[in-house]
Amino acid sequence: MTTETLEQRMELTKVEDSVVKDTDSDIRQFVTFIVGKEVFAVDMEPVQEIIRVPHVVRVPLAPETLEGLANLRGNVLPIISLRKIFGFQEREYDDATRAVVIKQGQPLGFVVDKVSSVVGIEPENIEDVGSIKGTVDTDLLSGLLKNVGGHAMIMILDFSKLIIREFKDIAELNCSASPVGISSDYGNEAAEMEETVSDELQLVSFVVAEQEYAIAIEDVQEIVQVPDHIVQVPNSESHVLGIMTLRNRLLPLVSLRCMFGLPALKADEHSRIVVVSLGTASVGVVMDSVNEVLRVGKAYVENMPGLFARDGDLSDISEICRLDGGARLVSIISAGNMFRHTAVKEALNTVDQLRENENMSNNEIIENQETEIIEDEEQVVVFRLDKEEFGVPIGSVQEIVRVPDSLTHVPKAPAFVEGVINLRGSVLPVVDQRLRLGFSAVERNDRQRIMVFLLDGIRTGFIVDSVSEVLKISKNTIEPSPHLSNEQAQLISRVANLEKQKRLIQLIEPTRLIESRDLKGLEELTKQDGPQ
Repeated sequence: MTTETLEQRMELTKVEDSVVKDTDSDIRQFVTFIVGKEVFAVDMEPVQEIIRVPHVVRVPLAPETLEGLANLRGNVLPIISLRKIFGFQEREYDDATRAVVIKQGQPLGFVVDKVSSVVGIEPENIEDVGSIKGTVDTDLLSGLLKNVGGHAMIMILDFSKLIIREFKDIAELNCSASPVGISSDYGNEAAEMEETVSDELQLVSFVVAEQEYAIAIEDVQEIVQVPDHIVQVPNSESHVLGIMTLRNRLLPLVSLRCMFGLPALKADEHSRIVVVSLGTASVGVVMDSVNEVLRVGKAYVENMPGLFARDGDLSDISEICRLDGGARLVSIISAGNMFRHTAVKEALNTVDQLRENENMSNNEIIENQETEIIEDEEQVVVFRLDKEEFGVPIGSVQEIVRVPDSLTHVPKAPAFVEGVINLRGSVLPVVDQRLRLGFSAVERNDRQRIMVFLLDGIRTGFIVDSVSEVLKISKNTIEPSPHLSNEQAQLISRVANLEKQKRLIQLIEPTRLIESRDLKGLEELTKQDGPQ
């Protein structure tokens, strides 16, 4: 127990004279607290600390009593409401509200209305609970304290019993390890998927000046938001926006608008930086917005017509993709051609000059470290549901498409299926991910997207509120998600704890998005004629 923790407790409590004058080693110390109109005590031994209730991230498929997950000095801490456990009326937190952090196998924070005191009690003054009848189940109590700290009766709450009853899965987890890695099922499925899509291109599409472009996904390292601060480089070309730091490396930024001779546009909340790589070189290209992840048959891709092909700086666009019967044209930008563009060369030269002005030996060390970091990273697609962020391995996402104006509802379809759409001639069952994970429904809007996965050979779409970025996450920031229910633990077994960014990204296991027993119903849907 740290000195800081003891000081926090002393600030929050008044210690009884009997504790100060303690000369009997048998005296037990308890923390007393109030929930509703009831006064409780907990043995000091499992209490790690007492904190103000931190900001929490909601966890889907978890027990109703769970408020969410919080970041406590770099560790993920489940926050649980004792009011909900006892069935008391909920209320907003105030200055007195605290979370008592109890360690029972794993640390858990229990929200109480107020912490009263720390008291020292002789064993003979702890009474049995057999005679009490009250609002709290006596099975959760281990004893009673009478006439202590100005209270006629204080109930000793047995948190080990409470956890066994309310969080059976947590109790079982104390005796076994939780899976951390991605299941082998996903690896096998990914291999099968690779065989079936060898005649397809996977592209990241984006918009610049209301025109749609795309880059091969293998050339895209990640997609990040435009930072608040970009370092300006003196005497650089206008299309070189500046330099940003991305995980201990300098990343030059260029504007695709300027590269294509289009009017400049100030970055906003829709703007994104697509980090494009060629060999060991990387450049961040600022786009107006990122649109979708497309999986396109090579039959729909053709070379840029010779009439429009240009040499030099306008040769970036090498191919055209025709979608929706030719009504939608997507220009495919070649990464190789892009790196021959004057703007990108200028940006890369700027970084090289900055490095030469610094200590080269330090830069070499950083570059070597980056090589090791890249091998120890996972690339995920981050999406939002309500205010929470979730991630899935980028290799599991077949494509990301817009939500159509209407979905075709199919009679006798499984209850969890929102409807079906026609995706290039095939029936795609669509699931509302909000409802699947217990979030409230919302009206359709332009930010929503359908993320398409291949689940046991069946393509299935999931509607999410928005797809925000493609992110590389260091594996040392990924830890097992607290085991709160069997369904939650299978679907979300890991969480990325990005402490510096104050973000908790819950990582979803794609193979668990639909229960195996429900896949047969999806398979029947895909055999029907597509919606007209």
